[in-house]
Amino acid sequence: PLAQEISQVLGKSVSGLHKQHSCPENLSELGSIPKSNEGKSCSPCGAGSRLERTRSIHASSEVSLSILTAPKSQEISGSTNIPEDKKPEAIVIPEDFLCPISLELMRDPVIVATGQTYERSYIQRWIDCGNTTCPKTQQKLQHLTLTPNYVLRSLVSQWCIEHNIEQPTGLTNGKIKKSDGSFRDVTGDIAAIETLVRKISCRSIEECRAAVAEIRLLSKRSTDNRILIAEAGAIPVLVNLLTSEDVMTQENAVTSILNLSIYENNKGLIMLAGAIPSIVQVLRAGTMEARENAAATLFSLSLADENKIIIGASGAISALVELLQNGSPRGKKDAATALFNLCIYQGNKGRAIRAGIITALLKMLTDSSKSMVDEALTIMSVLASHQEAKATIVKASTIPVLIDLLRTGLPRNKENAAAILLALCKRDTDNLSCISRLGAVIPLSELARTGTERAKRKATSLLEHLRKLQQL
Repeated sequence: PLAQEISQVLGKSVSGLHKQHSCPENLSELGSIPKSNEGKSCSPCGAGSRLERTRSIHASSEVSLSILTAPKSQEISGSTNIPEDKKPEAIVIPEDFLCPISLELMRDPVIVATGQTYERSYIQRWIDCGNTTCPKTQQKLQHLTLTPNYVLRSLVSQWCIEHNIEQPTGLTNGKIKKSDGSFRDVTGDIAAIETLVRKISCRSIEECRAAVAEIRLLSKRSTDNRILIAEAGAIPVLVNLLTSEDVMTQENAVTSILNLSIYENNKGLIMLAGAIPSIVQVLRAGTMEARENAAATLFSLSLADENKIIIGASGAISALVELLQNGSPRGKKDAATALFNLCIYQGNKGRAIRAGIITALLKMLTDSSKSMVDEALTIMSVLASHQEAKATIVKASTIPVLIDLLRTGLPRNKENAAAILLALCKRDTDNLSCISRLGAVIPLSELARTGTERAKRKATSLLEHLRKLQQL
């Protein structure tokens, strides 16, 4: 029945679904994050993507058959009497390289919450159809995050090279696969991009600046360009240019890396190029536009769970808090989005607290423009369960502000304010007594009747805690 269900969703036979005996273990046990798939990222902070953070369409998943015949160069012709052991053998793909759903070679393997690995396009289609279980184990998925399996992707690539098999990159012999499965000749594009990559490596400041500006424009236009630019080896060169003393070169380099990171496969290449320290340097000392785009790049890269750890340990969080406090309106939005995503990882919450994020968030909550109340509450709701954050939030006299938002905020703000207050008051009678003295019962009672479904649950739970406190 499960195989039939998947067949209905994906439109193909999956009779061999349980053939695969093993899948790589999950790389991390992190919490739920905004779902991402080739730019289908969503930030609960509401900071929308611009261009340069435009959403890209996922490249078509054209994968090879489970059994591949040997290349023509190995074929033997002209005789029908060749001994059986001399005839060319079919190349069998290792089972761990096959998607459990499609039974085809994986080109973009991702790990789901149960630790199983699937081809991104197939498991994403499964999830998009409303399924919340792992197709292979039938366990409920605790979150819908798809974590890129860079180790397996590298092994597949190495295996393809060793067996002289076309690598599943979408680019073959100067042609790139389109979404309909046909090919487009990109020989001219490849030549032009390779010329630009040579120019950004040259010593002439003017020539380098012009070439990086052109790469920025090309990387903005299409997924195909992002693939070709990465294939031409531009990423390590662009990372080197992040430390350029020429302001425009640095600005265009970080924006190019942002654009390239939209294509999922490029995220791993950017990380392998050691980009994070240089991106953080731009975030600290670049022009305001460069700092904005550096923050947006960190957000894009942090969509992969394992990258949250690396970015958090790089010193990026304090630089992002600084931008959150003193940046342009757009810079503050970018910083908030990146910080939200990084703070989903428990180990980064303490770093954010020590960097002074609570002071910055409280300022956003009380700012007369009210332009970033939603972002501030969303980040604070992620932090509030952390013990150090809890103490800092209370010490900063945030509780009266949250209660006021229960009365006057927008529905989503009331919901998050109630969630934060509940986190602060769990197993803490002092905080419960505080919100009782500040008159939280009336707005909570109103919220329990008229709020969003989540707000009703949070308000009802808080009211129950308050009733128990009165009975003590």
